[in-house]
Amino acid sequence: MVKLHKCPICGKETDDEKYRPFCSRRCADVDLGRWFNGTYSVPATELDESDYEDLERELAENAGEKENGPLE
Repeated sequence: MVKLHKCPICGKETDDEKYRPFCSRRCADVDLGRWFNGTYSVPATELDESDYEDLERELAENAGEKENGPLE
């Protein structure tokens, strides 16, 4: 039994696996167009110098754990 979902663009049931989570190619293209024209966006924040230093330190610690196993 296939579980039906609603298309996020038009609200029709999405019974075609090919275009999931959309109901059709048209709705998939509408969604893609919204990403291209900036309707959708992912919020971002500017990092200052101390943020970069913290990230570098964290990456170095994680790299050490992968090479040597977890640090205790």
